[in-house]
Amino acid sequence: MGIMAWIILGLIVGVIVKMVMPGRVGGGWIGSLILGVVGALVGGWIGSALFGQGVSSFFDLGSWIMAIVGGLLVAFVYGAVTGRKNA
Repeated sequence: MGIMAWIILGLIVGVIVKMVMPGRVGGGWIGSLILGVVGALVGGWIGSALFGQGVSSFFDLGSWIMAIVGGLLVAFVYGAVTGRKNA
């Protein structure tokens, strides 16, 4: 997958993370979008490490699931590190 596809997937994942965990993600929408991009990268890495399949294709369901899981994980860790409380 090209860098633009990673960024687009990450931005979409950021929106999904913001809807699922609205109080955990600081920085508003921009912070959510950045965490979504980082989460997509983390999800791809986790998928590669655990299952031998990372984020490989933009239209692959497994890529989306791993990117969303990575985004939620990054948002959770970010919320825990920064001490944000549920809103």
